Amino acid sequence: MLQVNFLRENKERVIAGLHKRNFKTIELVDEAIVADDERRRLQFELDENLAQMNKISKEIGILMKEGKKEDAEVAKAKTGEFKENAQVLKHKLEEVEARLQAILYQIPNVPYEKVKAGVSAEDNENIYQSHEVSGLGEGAIPHWELAKKYQLIDFELGVKIAGAGFPVYLGKGARLQRALVQYFLDKNVDAGYLEVNPPHVVNEASGYGTGQLPDKEGQMYHIGLDDLYLIPTAEVPVTNIYRDVILEEKELPIKNTAFSQCYRREAGSYGAHVRGLNRLHQFEKVEIVRIEKPENSYAALEEMVEHVKGILTDLELPFRILRLCGGDMGFTSAMTYDFEVWSAAQEKWLEVSSVSNFETFQANRLKCRYKGNEGKPQLVHTLNGSAMALPRIMAAILENNQTENGIKIPAKLVEYTRFDMIG
Repeated sequence: MLQVNFLRENKERVIAGLHKRNFKTIELVDEAIVADDERRRLQFELDENLAQMNKISKEIGILMKEGKKEDAEVAKAKTGEFKENAQVLKHKLEEVEARLQAILYQIPNVPYEKVKAGVSAEDNENIYQSHEVSGLGEGAIPHWELAKKYQLIDFELGVKIAGAGFPVYLGKGARLQRALVQYFLDKNVDAGYLEVNPPHVVNEASGYGTGQLPDKEGQMYHIGLDDLYLIPTAEVPVTNIYRDVILEEKELPIKNTAFSQCYRREAGSYGAHVRGLNRLHQFEKVEIVRIEKPENSYAALEEMVEHVKGILTDLELPFRILRLCGGDMGFTSAMTYDFEVWSAAQEKWLEVSSVSNFETFQANRLKCRYKGNEGKPQLVHTLNGSAMALPRIMAAILENNQTENGIKIPAKLVEYTRFDMIG
């Protein structure tokens, strides 16, 4: 969430940034400033009212000591009027504050200066590609057929147990899945990330803290009786560790990694593009989260990009890195890099990781600050990335490594799988 003072002091920059996003309701910026003006006016009136009430209350004591009971009674009547007025002002102030909050929740983050204007994925910048890519030719089959052929994943059994989008991994498929999780975690820990094992459900405050609420409640599974949400990514519980926390400067940077199941309703997702592992309601992912001083966050973002790049290089997969345009970025992000692997059998790119800097957008919601040398707490910058999401990585490994004799396991994974071929 953007701070209203930031909107006020950087109005032209905010509006230019929102245009980069192709954001339509620019008038929300002015509405927020107007609501804040009203909030300030009401707060001033309330403060003045309370000051007068306190002044008269002190006078009552003096009048009583001097024996001026009639004057004291008149003063008491005045304090009653001030009390009633204070209640009215407090009520109005609460209403205005709620309205201001609701407006601010609707305004997305301002894109970083390097982010280009754009409307959709077609406007994203391709900043790196590891290989020239092509199809595997005649005889290559997609991962859902490979999974059936080698009894790795049973999609129909998942439908029986839960529904579409909940696959069951079997045998070497389950072992490859587990190997990927362990490899990703080890890679992250070796890079200085502290492993965290968070809850897989969060409360409403946590959803608001990282920006899943109120923007994406339709995509989250809600447990109505307990008013909890199944997490769409470990980013949510891990980042919320630092909600309502004032950190010491010496504690920064904070680097966490976590494995979790992820749950997404993916409402409206149908068709061939969501076949097999391409889009699921439940999947596994390893996440990296960083809390940084503002002046260091973009260097940290580039470091995270290089880290994910190293993982995909280790897995011997053809991949590319995209810097997203304004119109394709998530609501909370200031800058995002997407990683896509090449699906040789499907002959298309599949997104497997998204690495983002949210600047102060999440921190403002979380009230996560740090004390610098000057002693005054200031907002941190938060960052997160997938390192990695498993379903499409699994799909790419199966498809790109299929041979006449079976599926070859990338060398870096063999010590985890304890087999080098599926066949």
